[in-house]
Amino acid sequence: MKILLPPSETKREGGDGGPLDVPALALPDLTPQRTAVIDALVALAADEDASRRVLKLSDRQRGDIAHNRVVRSAPTMPAVDRYTGVLFDALDAGSLSTASRRWLDAHVWIHSAPFGPVAALDAIPTYRLAAGTTLPGMPPLRRHWADPTAAAIAADAPAFVLDLRSEAYAALGPVPAGVPSVYVRVVTAQGRALNHFNKKSKGLLVRALAEDRPRLGSLRGLHRWARAHDVVLRDGTAPGEIELVVAD
Repeated sequence: MKILLPPSETKREGGDGGPLDVPALALPDLTPQRTAVIDALVALAADEDASRRVLKLSDRQRGDIAHNRVVRSAPTMPAVDRYTGVLFDALDAGSLSTASRRWLDAHVWIHSAPFGPVAALDAIPTYRLAAGTTLPGMPPLRRHWADPTAAAIAADAPAFVLDLRSEAYAALGPVPAGVPSVYVRVVTAQGRALNHFNKKSKGLLVRALAEDRPRLGSLRGLHRWARAHDVVLRDGTAPGEIELVVAD
């Protein structure tokens, strides 16, 4: 099983890893797409006014331009530790055992805007780029990433994909039709969609999976695991979707 997670806008700074090694990232077939985005992001960072306009930055966020300027040479840390925010705070990967972190690395892709899907322990720098951005000299990120990412996922041949991404990031790389997958929505027992608890619940679900380290290769297997761990999953209202049911 592979789990697809969205990134977070908020990130930890610094790191003790060496500079970004693009070919070493998961799904190396995406190296040309990654290189193109990184080149465009660095070029944009040379113009502060353009960066603020394109990236929609406030005065408080101007420091993110400097991060983009040195994205190739900046220190790195594992992606699952780089991101903060509600989902990643609930996942709390830093408190997991070594075995659980290895499970995350083998089973989780975090779908970033500049690097595409990366493995949980892939080393990345901090950056500023959102899924809906169009960088100068490039097509919209959705058009740049969608087909190559879908092809890279298909080439990896996962037995089953659990898609926990937001819709914006799912559009950057749809799971191809030939790969068994489900898209997860978080709802209350009454079917009401959630926002804040959406992210928290996804983080807690992935943490529970990492702690238990199951070998899952199908939706049926996921349902069996969920029932054994008091996780409520049910069929969604649309084909190819399931609902993660949480308390109000």
